[in-house]
Amino acid sequence: MPNKIRDDLHTVDDKSFPYIFEQNATIKLVSSEGLVRCNIYRPKTSDKVPVIATYGPYGKDIPYNDFHPKSFSELNPKHKSVHSGFEVPDPGFWTSQGYALLRADEVGCGQSPGVMDTMSKGTSEAFAEVIEWAAEQTWSSGKVGLMGISYFAGSQWRVAARQPKGLACMIPWDGMSDFYRDRCRHGGILTGFLKWWYDRQVLSNQYGLAGKAARNWGPDTIEGDLDEAELAANRRDQTLDNAVHFFRDDPYYASKEYNPEDVNVPLLSVGNWGSIMIHLHGNVEGFAQASSEHKFLRMIIGRHDLPLYQDDEVEIQKSFLDAFLKGEDRDGWTDGSRPPVDLIIRRGNVGYNNPAVEKAAFKRRLEHEWPLARTNYTKHHLTPSGQLTTDPPNHKVSKLTYCALGTQDKPSVLNFSTSPFDSPVEITGHIVARLHVSVSPLLGGPVPTDIDLFLTMRHYAANGDEVYYTGIGGEAVPLCKGWQRVSLRKVNESHPRHREYLPYRDYFERDIQPVLIGDVYPVDVEIWPTNVVAENGDRIVLEVSSGDTQGCGLFGHVTDERSYERFAGQNHVHFGPKYDNYVVLPIIPSTD
Repeated sequence: MPNKIRDDLHTVDDKSFPYIFEQNATIKLVSSEGLVRCNIYRPKTSDKVPVIATYGPYGKDIPYNDFHPKSFSELNPKHKSVHSGFEVPDPGFWTSQGYALLRADEVGCGQSPGVMDTMSKGTSEAFAEVIEWAAEQTWSSGKVGLMGISYFAGSQWRVAARQPKGLACMIPWDGMSDFYRDRCRHGGILTGFLKWWYDRQVLSNQYGLAGKAARNWGPDTIEGDLDEAELAANRRDQTLDNAVHFFRDDPYYASKEYNPEDVNVPLLSVGNWGSIMIHLHGNVEGFAQASSEHKFLRMIIGRHDLPLYQDDEVEIQKSFLDAFLKGEDRDGWTDGSRPPVDLIIRRGNVGYNNPAVEKAAFKRRLEHEWPLARTNYTKHHLTPSGQLTTDPPNHKVSKLTYCALGTQDKPSVLNFSTSPFDSPVEITGHIVARLHVSVSPLLGGPVPTDIDLFLTMRHYAANGDEVYYTGIGGEAVPLCKGWQRVSLRKVNESHPRHREYLPYRDYFERDIQPVLIGDVYPVDVEIWPTNVVAENGDRIVLEVSSGDTQGCGLFGHVTDERSYERFAGQNHVHFGPKYDNYVVLPIIPSTD
């Protein structure tokens, strides 16, 4: 039986904490029959204050220390309080700065009843109503800002495009903006991350799920547990949905689309150079496509979880929020005097997952646009001997072969390397590669009907060691990666978002093109943006593989979709007068 919805859950505690703590305030939705329950943390003042809002499935009542104990143990102590939450602002700190925090349980999660359908049209509709409700409260100044990591960043782009009343600014921190391209299907290839994420961080917090308190996963559902049949009826499993939908014009994916140009509020998009498998592309493209008059891109390094709470980054957040939520602009956010792009330049082999060393070694640089106007997009041609050269190609017909369905444990790759640089070379921006590829069957094997291309850019120091950078989980990662399913190779050059350095694909069902044995196909592969200064003697290597290789972390592509029957075979890269293979590197001229 469905739970009887209670209207007496809202409590207010103005004595136990340095701030007023309201728990389970209820917002009745107009866009659906559901409701949202939220916690509110606000300063002990009679003044009206601006609001920082978050909306998501991870549980407004699950303590950070329970959700991710290791991460919490490494957190900046200034942002540890009894109500600290994973990937969201800390109430103890922000209320002391004159802000109210609103933390909402997404519909179907925590204490919010309804159908759990993460990152859906309903998610954005409900979040928009939460923002408007927050702006209308008697304690609110009427201005609402958004700030959070990952899910709590990705949801910001879609809700901002709805332009809810009261939304005054946003800080999407390391958060994808394109559900299909950034998160679910890299180049059309299904990612394997979704099940781990969904089972651990979403399904475990479904409204009505029994045993949460016993697992230290927040309180049990106050209105009571639901049986398994009701739980199943009250959720859309993102893992299953993504596995059975393949194209952007499928109703499932189409329902999550929005026009990024409708994002028009002041925006500080914070991207992480090490987020090479999920969020980086979204922060950069979200910034580029938003129509906001005041928009800023800030690049960071380090892990996914901790930088939001570091002192220097908090100062940037506070400066931005003060400017647009309080009208206190100390740093040129509103008058055009602040350059909109703030890069951190990676230079040298300093190791990884060592924030103090990395921050000391990598310097910041302000820029006036993205991509940089002075970029020299330089073709580096692949050769059959494994070189990357700027010399025009002059090759006889030949091909290099590697096996399909390589894995991280047993990779199957081709490598192409620049010569050692004789002076420092900066690469900053978007990368695109063109490959001429074909497939042939294994002896006695099935007839392959597709090719998945996995490309990685790697940096090698003069002594031959690979230079690794910090991934979002603290793992060692290369410079960047890119992917493309060859049956979805069709590029829409007439689309306004198509650029020479960033090919645009619709990924519609009608775009499927055949992959036949013996035919050679030119394929443009987008490689996600990056930054590095290669020193004298360093080399840059393009790795072409048939599956995930080192640097994927949790975000690989091992799924049933990449079947032996469909992909098993020998993959080939072709050379010759008709087959110019190259990678275009965004070289930034030296100012020395």
